[in-house]
Amino acid sequence: MGRHGDMRSFRIGVDTGGTFTDVVAVDESTGEIVTTKTPSTPANPADGFMAGIEKILGGGLGDLSDVTGIVHGTTVATNQLLEDRIADLGFVTTEGFEFILEIARQSVPDGYGNSYFWVKPPRIVPVHRVKTVGGRLDHLGAEVRPFDEAAAVQVARWFKEQGITAIGVCFLHAYANPDHELRMLEVLEREHPEAVVSISSEVLREYREYERSVTTLVDAAVKPTMRRYIANLADRLHRPFSVMKSNGGVLSAAEVVHQPITTVLSGPAAGALGAALVASTAGHPSVITLDGGGTSTDVAVVIDGEPSLTTEGTIGRYPCKIPMIDIVTVGAGGGSIAWVSPEGTLKVGPKSAGADPGPLCYGKGGTDVTVTDAHVFLGRVPPHLLGGEIPLDAQAAKEGIVSLAGKLGLSPERCATGILEISAFNQSNAIRQITVKRGLDVRDFPLVAFGGSGPLLACRLIDVLGLTSVIVPPDPGNVSAFGLLTVDVKNDYVRTHVARDSALSLSKVHAVYEELEVQAADALDREGFPAERHVHARSADLRYYGQAYEVRVAAPAGRIDEGWRAEVLDRFHLAHERLYGYGYRDDPRHDVEWVNLRVSGIGPITRPAIAVRDAVPPRDPVHRDVHYEGPGEGQWWHAPVHRRADLSPGDRITGPAVIEEYGSTVPVHPFFTAEVDRHGNLVITRGTS
Repeated sequence: MGRHGDMRSFRIGVDTGGTFTDVVAVDESTGEIVTTKTPSTPANPADGFMAGIEKILGGGLGDLSDVTGIVHGTTVATNQLLEDRIADLGFVTTEGFEFILEIARQSVPDGYGNSYFWVKPPRIVPVHRVKTVGGRLDHLGAEVRPFDEAAAVQVARWFKEQGITAIGVCFLHAYANPDHELRMLEVLEREHPEAVVSISSEVLREYREYERSVTTLVDAAVKPTMRRYIANLADRLHRPFSVMKSNGGVLSAAEVVHQPITTVLSGPAAGALGAALVASTAGHPSVITLDGGGTSTDVAVVIDGEPSLTTEGTIGRYPCKIPMIDIVTVGAGGGSIAWVSPEGTLKVGPKSAGADPGPLCYGKGGTDVTVTDAHVFLGRVPPHLLGGEIPLDAQAAKEGIVSLAGKLGLSPERCATGILEISAFNQSNAIRQITVKRGLDVRDFPLVAFGGSGPLLACRLIDVLGLTSVIVPPDPGNVSAFGLLTVDVKNDYVRTHVARDSALSLSKVHAVYEELEVQAADALDREGFPAERHVHARSADLRYYGQAYEVRVAAPAGRIDEGWRAEVLDRFHLAHERLYGYGYRDDPRHDVEWVNLRVSGIGPITRPAIAVRDAVPPRDPVHRDVHYEGPGEGQWWHAPVHRRADLSPGDRITGPAVIEEYGSTVPVHPFFTAEVDRHGNLVITRGTS
């Protein structure tokens, strides 16, 4: 690890997951990477964060004065939304539109066959806490009726009397002109100063009133929680730090408290970026990423080194139209609970035992069989975690599996294998959602499996999905935390500008982009980036006239002229054809409509280099009884268990075997091979030759 020296400086990434908090430090001069893990503390995530920082610094790195930057991936906002912990939220909208949340959208989950049975869930703000204010703008932002200041004052005083301190404001057509929302904000600040307020023209300056309203309300809902959490960390760290955002960028903690909705899915986003860098270094620019944790599994697609983005995301049941890495999350992690349905069938998840009480084998009071217990019973996971720091109670896992198997009329081995099979199919269904559903062939992509539990089902996923290979990076449990150190500062800005292409004013398009780029530059200045390092990435949302939804395409930098316009249109026709199988490039009956103009302001950082691994002296493996499925009941094998640190580039391990390291385990099934590449990644393929 090396001793602390005068000239050493480190950057640290801290990823707080549902079960473990992962920490990675990179030496900025040598590129040396040091990793550790510590249990998460769901009651106060800041405790786990600080414990992780202290643990990694206590390993001989030095002290906080040697740390040049800390980047944090947090689940605080996500968990609040997933657990529906939204209380006492208020909403202010335009007079006559008080039922915008009640009406919502006409679509019914699972299609119209479900419409008879489906009951609309409770709205994010109930009707009695929705207030309206007079005043009206048209779709171009011109004032139709003046803002009713007296009504605004009454509304602000009502919220104050009711003790409602988190308020979202969304007025009709505020994306075109924020004036009325800014005046409402002034009234609220004057009449109800303790309120936390989010206005739609700052959160999402984009049309579609329902989605804009909900996105703004979600921002208001998580603001108090995030502000408390960030302030708590800042008090304990005594130094600035940055927070990962869902769009694949980071932002200083001082800025992120003003736009906390941008942090939802921040941990999974970092994992996809870390895996993308690991895979592209190993020669795989396009991959599927699978991040398996204790509570859930997150999957994403990386194409040519860049994770796919979406603005159609949802967190729990709330649409959030902010740019985010296109991640599908499924409740299939190591802590997912196995249970028997009323019909007598075996189910796994989505409920999780989490970090506390955790699986039976943790011995912390857990009473339910989990996926981890099945792995322990089958010998796939060692009888301890984190290199012996967390001993596991294999007997408790066995008793739980035997009891559950008795209820189902199965042998214990068949029951445990069944739990893992259901978990593998849950994961494979998530992978199909981001590939097959997006017009991609899953067999064209290697899978990068990481996270503490991600590599455990690698061999089964190869069979279920027909994958060519699975890549397991070194220290797979720390890939998300490592990903935090690979991330640029990034802010997204959007402006709705609806215009048919045949009537498009390029001077107006230029004016909008110029305004967005000024906003982007201001934010990058505040983050400390000199102007010559600013990157402004343009994009645009287009559709064929008459369509309801758009396709986003990258737009070139430089002069906005006829050549620029033709290039954007060409990219749109190509993207539409790829996504939907048809386009109207040469059909004059179908005009193109421009909808949203976007700019991402990017402040690039220097990414850590991934080293080529040296050979190490070989050591004989130990052996353990491990059960793998096969014909009939499967079979117990006295299988070799290799320490990953004892493997050199070029080594090949043929199954049945197990490869173990500090934070993760890779079971290699019979008829599979794991080969170590030059960067230390395990590349798992089917076949022993």
